[in-house]
Amino acid sequence: MRTDDFDYDLPDELIAQAPADPRDSCRLLVLHRDDEPLATASQTVPLRHGGSVEHRHFYDIADYLEPGDLLVANKTRVMPARLVGHKAGTGGVAETLLLKRREDVDALGHVWECLVNPGRRLKPGAVIEYRAGGLHAPASSPVVLTGTVVDFVPESRGGRLVRFEPVGEGVDGRPRTLDEAIHAAGHVPLPPYITQYEGDPEKYQTVYAMQEEHSAAAPTAGLHFTPELIASLEDKGIGFVTVELEVGIDTFRLVEEDDPTQHVMHTERYHVPADVVEAVHATKAAGHRVIAVGTTAVRSLESAWDPDAPASDPAVVARRFEQAPDSAAVTGRGDIVPRENATTNLYLMPGSTYHVVDALITNFHVPRSTLMMLVSALATRDQIMDAYEQAIAERYRFLSFGDAMFIE
Repeated sequence: MRTDDFDYDLPDELIAQAPADPRDSCRLLVLHRDDEPLATASQTVPLRHGGSVEHRHFYDIADYLEPGDLLVANKTRVMPARLVGHKAGTGGVAETLLLKRREDVDALGHVWECLVNPGRRLKPGAVIEYRAGGLHAPASSPVVLTGTVVDFVPESRGGRLVRFEPVGEGVDGRPRTLDEAIHAAGHVPLPPYITQYEGDPEKYQTVYAMQEEHSAAAPTAGLHFTPELIASLEDKGIGFVTVELEVGIDTFRLVEEDDPTQHVMHTERYHVPADVVEAVHATKAAGHRVIAVGTTAVRSLESAWDPDAPASDPAVVARRFEQAPDSAAVTGRGDIVPRENATTNLYLMPGSTYHVVDALITNFHVPRSTLMMLVSALATRDQIMDAYEQAIAERYRFLSFGDAMFIE
């Protein structure tokens, strides 16, 4: 297996620059891993390496879900993590992307691990000033936030520890808090391949996102859901629960090593509450499917798998992985367990075992990415590449604001 195995030619014009409106009007490619699809609502197109695809719209997703199935989505909200300011003294433009608070460095939460640009000019001791309005702020706007570069982040190109301090007063006359200052100066960070969008930043949030903001990027498979669609699915008897995984900016990075097993996976914080674990157990016991909404939901659920836990009765096993050497059906051990404030660097690729997730709603991913490997572990690499070839031929819209895919 080589990283090149997960490469494909993506035409620039197929990279979506704006979300579908309404959200659920985007297209939906349904990948049937078996030759006999569960749904026969429209004509299927056979794939060269087994299975078939259908071309639908996302509002048709209910045709492929059954009463008793469970959807598990990531409820994280994207924070206004992109800060554009000017270096004190020189006035040079400086961009900072907040990745995570480093309470281990500063218990008050003022020190963040960041990516900075231009990195060569932002060495320890450099001070950046950020004005209200951020990216498009006029020179007359007041400085509301300063950032002082504290240190380099080892093994991270452009990584810095930055200490932030709010400046001035809030709307009620009291000293401005750090979160208020970040909101005054910051913007929701769109992926680097989205260069033309100037619409409502809330379109880069899911409709079920939590209020607190923790992520540097959106769980984009969930962008296709509307409140009305969720309600209609629940009326059909389909469960909808949420986990939380704080998506890091590393999700956009490509695998640079020729051997993908040598890639170092980024670490993300996640939470799988007890009620989700209970819902998974009930769904599996009733013979229904656990369907992840997005790759971050996959990583949350599969990271919550404890191979040493006693197997439940019946054992939790993902469909098509029943005979995997490390499945609970074979070993008699292993179960999904609650996780609170845990971290994961789970890296799924062909040959990995899915223990919990039976099916996946996802978007079309960047070539040579860990996400291409993750979906190729659920289907096969050949099926995924065949499906992507179909999507390009049919002019689907790709990446974060693009169309959806259902691997069933």
